Order: sequence, then C-alpha cells, then structure tokens
Amino acid sequence: MFGYLANPARFMAFSRWLAPALGVVAAVLLALGLVLSFAAPDDYQQGATVRIMFVHVPAAFMASFVYVCLAGASLVGLIFRHSLADLAAKAAAPLGAAFTALALATGSLWGKPMWGTWWAWDARMTSVLVLFLLYLGYMALHAAIDDEQKAARAAAILALVGVVNIPIVKFSVDWWNTLHQGESIFRAGGSTLSPVYLWPLGVMSFAYAFLFGALWLVRIRAEVWKRRAGAAALRMAA
Repeated sequence: MFGYLANPARFMAFSRWLAPALGVVAAVLLALGLVLSFAAPDDYQQGATVRIMFVHVPAAFMASFVYVCLAGASLVGLIFRHSLADLAAKAAAPLGAAFTALALATGSLWGKPMWGTWWAWDARMTSVLVLFLLYLGYMALHAAIDDEQKAARAAAILALVGVVNIPIVKFSVDWWNTLHQGESIFRAGGSTLSPVYLWPLGVMSFAYAFLFGALWLVRIRAEVWKRRAGAAALRMAA
C-alpha cells in the first residue's frame, strides 16, 4: 500500500476521496464525543472542570502521535530522497504544533483549579513545551532555507533528533516525582477511569485522530499542487 501511494499521481487520486471521508467521520465522532462529554456527570473532586479532560487528553496524545508521524516521514524522505515523504513531514508540522498548543492551553486551564497555578515547571509540562518548540523549530528551519531539498534534509535531521523527547513526554510521570498525575488509562491492571468518562474520552480521541488524518491529507495535497504550480511556472519562464 505504501509503495503504491508513494507515486504522487496515485496518492492524489486516492486522497481525493479519502480526505473528505475522514473529515465526515471526524465530524460525526466529534459531535458524538461532545454530547457524551456534556452528558458525563461532574466529578466528586473536580466538579465540572473534569470535562476539560475530554479536550486536553486527546490533544496531548495527538501532540506526540503527530510528531512520530512527522519523524517517520522525515526518515523515509532522508533515506530514500522521496519528495512525497518530505511533503508529508512538512504538512504535519503545523497540525502537530496546533495540537500541542491546545494541550498546553487546556492543561493550564485544568491546572489552575486543580493545582492552584496556571503553570509549573513540571517534567510532563516542560517536556510538552519542548515538543511545541521542536515543532516551531522544524517549521522555522524549513522556511529559512530556500532550496526545498536542502530544507527538507535539514528539517528532517532536526525532527529525528527531537524524537528523543517523545519517551520523555510519555514516561516523565514515572521517571520523576511530578505535579502531573500518572497514567490512568493505559496502565497495568487496567484503566482507573470510570466508563462514564472513558467512553467520551475514547470517542473524542478517535475524533481527533480522524481529524488529523483528514487535515494531513488536505495539507499534503496542497503542498503537491504548490510544487506542481512552481514547476509549471518555471517551464513557462524557460
């Protein structure tokens, strides 16, 4: 499948219908997730603020997941010099930055009533901030180099170096004593969340994932069209 879609023409034909299909699924799941989120009862400790979880946790998960996608595409582009992989990495960066910014913002909103502070230099929060800076650094480096191939290679190296931060984000609550709570979903012995919170959280997580898939394909398609337009302009100028 990946070899088949590596051809830009086949990718454009395949993504023409897949992107809107993923968008429709994302919209349906997002609507369902919001209904379930507002229907969930207030927590006995957190009250109504527990509903921030349904926005924050999926955003935090997607922040790391998108970076893994970016790094994977960067690795393929770096090794095989494949232009479509380079475009996929470039297209993922703004989406990952948006998810990370949302995770930081909602985490701050959630932290104020729970911890009494908007921000603390906690291991989890700091590592997510570093992740956000990596996204910004990737985009800035890509934009700073005029040559597309050189920009893609330099940004790919930065993306691969930044992968070391992903396990730090994941395991920071286990490796250090942190203000941030530990793992409550994917943990030995099963989730500690009640099903009334776990179901909305799961639906919202899938909604975010499908939304990313749809937007990623749209952004890759835009990059392909942009490159084709540039090539056509050069041919006309010649």
